[in-house]
Amino acid sequence: MMAIMSQKISLYRRLCLLGTHLTTLLYGRAVGRDAAGNRYYESRKATNGRTKRWVIYSGVPEASMVPPEWHGWLHHTLDAPLTEGQYSKPWQQPHQPNQTATAQAYRPPGSQLADGRRAHATGDYEAWKPNS
Repeated sequence: MMAIMSQKISLYRRLCLLGTHLTTLLYGRAVGRDAAGNRYYESRKATNGRTKRWVIYSGVPEASMVPPEWHGWLHHTLDAPLTEGQYSKPWQQPHQPNQTATAQAYRPPGSQLADGRRAHATGDYEAWKPNS
């Protein structure tokens, strides 16, 4: 909670976070934590045979920070979060949050945000000319 309070966020957002933390203390049950430090909870009582599930992010609240092993659990696709061996394959890369609008975002060759130069067209390209 203190890490979030040190960030520049609005009073409204701080009150929402306080409400989430109070609800978690009163009605939540800790289920686990992921490698990024996000904490996962579910309600102690089921409503209509289903518990509510939520995450408290370790940093900036960003949905893409939820790794795949917890995503399925949050959305009731799985009864329990997957373990490392159940979902990872040797060819898979580790989970990364969405990098859009950050310095690590992908910028294809020729992008204005990259160097702005792209490779010259090869011989298979022919400019369109309208029939006159």
